[in-house]
Amino acid sequence: MPEIKLTAEEMRYIALFQDLTRASVKDCIIDENENRIIFLVKPGDMGLAIGRNGINIKRLKRLLGRNIEVVEWADNIEQLAKNALAPARVLNVKVLTTPSGKKKVLVTVDPQDKGVAIGKAGRNVARARMILKRYFDIDSVIVT
Repeated sequence: MPEIKLTAEEMRYIALFQDLTRASVKDCIIDENENRIIFLVKPGDMGLAIGRNGINIKRLKRLLGRNIEVVEWADNIEQLAKNALAPARVLNVKVLTTPSGKKKVLVTVDPQDKGVAIGKAGRNVARARMILKRYFDIDSVIVT
């Protein structure tokens, strides 16, 4: 697994998030295109991170003026892909390597959840791609 170097800005966001929520943060990804910050939290800390009725997310959104998204960390590609596409029900995750050496992840979701997995304008699948690229050098995520 690659060593992730956090910027000063990312470290400030992580410190703020941990102070506010008491959840352990593994990583933070700033997505300028979507004006969002994606936090990867320790397995089991999703409830703490979100807070009752989403209070922590709402508070951080107000404080930072950006959308806040939380994904539960996993150290294997299949589980991390599932977590990144939650709440869509993922049925299967397959990693393929193209002849040119690029890695793709093929994610099969429950047909009723396809829209949820892809997200508005592809936001959710883009989030999954960013996270999987950062940790597993995945070039594309395809939802079927």
